[in-house]
Amino acid sequence: MSTALTGGSAGPGSFFLCDIFDAIPKNDLVSMEHPLFSLGTRPDRRILNYEHNGAEITVVPSVKGLATIHDKDILIFCISQLMAAQNAGRQVSRTLHLKAHDLLVATNRETSGDAYRRLRESFERLAGTRITTNITTGGEEVTSGFGLIERWEIVRKARGGRMVNVAVTLSDWLFRAVLSKSVLTLSRDYFRLRKPLERRIYELTRKHCGRQRDWTISVETLLKKSGSASPRRVFRKMIRDMITAQPLPDYAMEELPGDLIRFRQKHRVVEPGSAEAPVLKQASLEKARDLMPGADVYALEAEWRAMWERTGRPRLRQADAAFLGWVKKHRVE
Repeated sequence: MSTALTGGSAGPGSFFLCDIFDAIPKNDLVSMEHPLFSLGTRPDRRILNYEHNGAEITVVPSVKGLATIHDKDILIFCISQLMAAQNAGRQVSRTLHLKAHDLLVATNRETSGDAYRRLRESFERLAGTRITTNITTGGEEVTSGFGLIERWEIVRKARGGRMVNVAVTLSDWLFRAVLSKSVLTLSRDYFRLRKPLERRIYELTRKHCGRQRDWTISVETLLKKSGSASPRRVFRKMIRDMITAQPLPDYAMEELPGDLIRFRQKHRVVEPGSAEAPVLKQASLEKARDLMPGADVYALEAEWRAMWERTGRPRLRQADAAFLGWVKKHRVE
């Protein structure tokens, strides 16, 4: 693995080289909580205004339209690379140099000529979409306006004009989220979700369910937090279709009386405190954090429990030792 930075992280002309194979997908907490991206599949030129619990957001499109939730794959790739490097003790910069092919493969996209054209359009929408907000990142609340990325450029093209290497400069706002580790791990299957609403609902569920066994929300609030432009009756129908299909990685959905939707962890069928379920000590979670600095230890615990479920709930003499052994192996992989 090559050196990732030329100069210091704040120095002029410095950049971070995206060279970490198979980095664990990470997403920033703020964009998981608040609807910053369009769920449309056609150019969306609406000005979006959102307010919830003191957070105020205005999203203004460029002539290319609003950045979409599929465009967000670029940001997830960048965040994942930066977090993996930070956890490895490497310096990072908000300007990243990446290979377009690596980004397409990591986000489960085709590598055809049309895919490179669509990738360029994504960069244009991300740079053109402007956000004004007072939301907090890195423990700091600042009312400011910014693009989702500050700038991008094609550093090298193939003979046919296809982009090969791309330089991307993230906004200060997003880079602060990375430095403060205000991120959560995503399932790798997130990139297999093709419908925009499925991706957005997964983000919200991952953010709110967390270590809890389940999370319940009203259809009205879910509609607001999703950022969907659909009328409530249409949105409810789409959610019911999702309940039938159960497309979300790690989470199952069900409708409850009172126009409520409940999300629960698929593989955490056994209560943690029951006789069958392996119970982990808080000290073990702290050791896991030491083994993988910056990792979401509760996500690791949930993933380990899911593995334990899938393998037939074997009897464990020392659950904590088994968990930490799995974390060490996970770290190496």
